[in-house]
Amino acid sequence: MRVVIAEDSVLLREGLVRLLADEGIETAGTASDGEGLVALVAEHRPDLAIADVRMPPTFTDEGLRAALAVRPVPVLVLSQYVEEQYAAELLGGGARGVGYLLKERVSEVAEFVDAVRRVAAGGTVIDPEVISQLLGRRPLDDLTPREREVLALMAEGLSNAGLARRLVVGEGAVEKHISRIFLKLGLESSQDAHRRVRAVLAYLRCRE
Repeated sequence: MRVVIAEDSVLLREGLVRLLADEGIETAGTASDGEGLVALVAEHRPDLAIADVRMPPTFTDEGLRAALAVRPVPVLVLSQYVEEQYAAELLGGGARGVGYLLKERVSEVAEFVDAVRRVAAGGTVIDPEVISQLLGRRPLDDLTPREREVLALMAEGLSNAGLARRLVVGEGAVEKHISRIFLKLGLESSQDAHRRVRAVLAYLRCRE
């Protein structure tokens, strides 16, 4: 596996390189800002891009913007704090090959390396603290088996059209299932921009 890393902290950046090398994961290149990350991905075509959310010059969302720009390359975003808006934006394009972890998780080496491998393989890894703040504690107990099936396919990143083809039903039926899922999870229409993301997060958390 080959990765590229964008992190403005030299200590953390070099620490990640060494940690991954110890696990047999090659770092093809490193950068200290978002533009550097985009250039590295274009040059090396890595299996995974790892990026800090906040990097120069403004230390706001440069890393996130770069991560979104290099999609569909799998991306693992690291953040010092839980930033709900950024997590939802990263996941909004479909929850495949994406990860959002707090930087403190890097010290849990085995779990961090597992997250790296899972995201590179097309999986989704979301920090438990991020899930807790995005979702609260909404259970899936009220969902029917069919609604759970629909939600599982949503977690694979399928669109409504893709869901309809997989389930061999019309898109209207899919929309009704999704509407009921939103209702049962308490995802109000005012949250429409991120309801699909939050529903998928609920599913992922219940699988832990």
